[in-house]
Amino acid sequence: MAVELTYETHSVTEDNENGIATGWLPGRLSERGRALAVELGERYRDAGLDAVYTSDLHRAVETARLAFPDTDLPVHRDARLRECDYGDLNGAPVTALAAVRSAHVDRPFPGGGQSYREVVDATRELLREIARDHDGGRVLVIAHSANRWALQALLTGARLEELVDAPFRWRPGWRYRFTADSLDAR
Repeated sequence: MAVELTYETHSVTEDNENGIATGWLPGRLSERGRALAVELGERYRDAGLDAVYTSDLHRAVETARLAFPDTDLPVHRDARLRECDYGDLNGAPVTALAAVRSAHVDRPFPGGGQSYREVVDATRELLREIARDHDGGRVLVIAHSANRWALQALLTGARLEELVDAPFRWRPGWRYRFTADSLDAR
């Protein structure tokens, strides 16, 4: 069997609207973001989800809380779904981050940050648990751009080096099917 996983970005934050790369800072949803989080919940109300997994950073937790306020659906917070730690660039302008992103696929960001490859490794570890715990089920993941790249690299074979510099195009959910064995094949 396989897991059906849908990935959604956390909703729009004040930092997003102001061109700030939040990184490991908590971030807050904007007014527009709070409305979009409610819409996210409406999209998945009858989707037959078994669980929701979210980053433990505030903006992702807030998205999940607004999307699924009165439900028995288990919502799991997990630090392995955090955005890449940009080190000294947490909270910097997006343009400053974009200029150096490709240099940090394998090399951690200065100032105690991490590499994008480390995000892939953390995401792989979590996906193994999801495959074990939800085989044949459906899960929703609410996280950040680095996690979407990690999912694409792990589940579609896309090259991380190309993903980090590709333009972001929002859409309502990216869908994947995977097994624990398919994670080991990549």
